[in-house]
Amino acid sequence: MDKKLNKKALRAGVVTAGTALLLLMSTPAFALAHDDGDDPGSGLNVAQTLGLFVALPLVLFGIIAGLVIVTDKSRKQQG
Repeated sequence: MDKKLNKKALRAGVVTAGTALLLLMSTPAFALAHDDGDDPGSGLNVAQTLGLFVALPLVLFGIIAGLVIVTDKSRKQQG
């Protein structure tokens, strides 16, 4: 019983250490150093950001949901 507990604790420690190492290696500070050939361009303003990451997904969701509702054949069979 004690060996199983030790194995689980060791596994949990390894997973925790690995996750912490990955988080430390992916800090935003690495984004400041541009690679050769990078051409980042200008940033987005607030309206563009909201449109791209909020409005556009909502519109696409509405279109897809509408197409599913319109092409649903189970409602036609019930009537």
